[in-house]
Amino acid sequence: MSKKKSVTSVIILFLLIAAGCLVWRCRYFFLGTSSDPVRAKENEDFGIEDFHSSVDKDGDGIDDQTDILQGARDYISTNPVYKSKYYSTGYPDDKYGVCTDVVANAMKSAGYDLMELVNADILADPEDYNIEEPDINIDFRRVNNLKVYFAHTAVELTMDVYDISQWQGGDIVIFENHIGIVSDKRNDDGVAYVIHHNDPFQKSYEEDILESRDDITGHYRVSE
Repeated sequence: MSKKKSVTSVIILFLLIAAGCLVWRCRYFFLGTSSDPVRAKENEDFGIEDFHSSVDKDGDGIDDQTDILQGARDYISTNPVYKSKYYSTGYPDDKYGVCTDVVANAMKSAGYDLMELVNADILADPEDYNIEEPDINIDFRRVNNLKVYFAHTAVELTMDVYDISQWQGGDIVIFENHIGIVSDKRNDDGVAYVIHHNDPFQKSYEEDILESRDDITGHYRVSE
């Protein structure tokens, strides 16, 4: 094989690999993905009663817990592409997003504006947040800030993933550097799935991950 043909072959191989990586990275945008876990079970399969909040923040006739869960599903149905960006609008206004955007959009659908709420809590208790200069456009999109905010404002629940009745769709689960919404779908052992956006290479936005994580730092419910 001539040197010229060899170089051409290498270039073609490189382009094919690059194209494959691009399709994989953007598969949610181009192909979409099901938000329903395969073969998942539900509360009724384990004799667990669905939890419904007594609060309806936005007055739409749907309780907060249900609103948050549905809001998370509505958000992931847009197939956001994982990418960390700063927005002067606070909330992303394009096809991109990160893990905190799942939670922010889910709560917004229930009538809770995390951008405003987190900013107000930071100004009320700045020492708890350890932020030199608050920025309303980004502070609510940082996991560390949401850890503090939910510890201040939400109902704290068990972090034992095998206490299955205490994990309900619409709860919030926080990891060391990640956050998501608890799903109403469960695996064969009754452990809840999580609706989240962790990286560009997830197989689905709704996954069975709780048992494989050893870094859960919080489990919260917005209202009882």
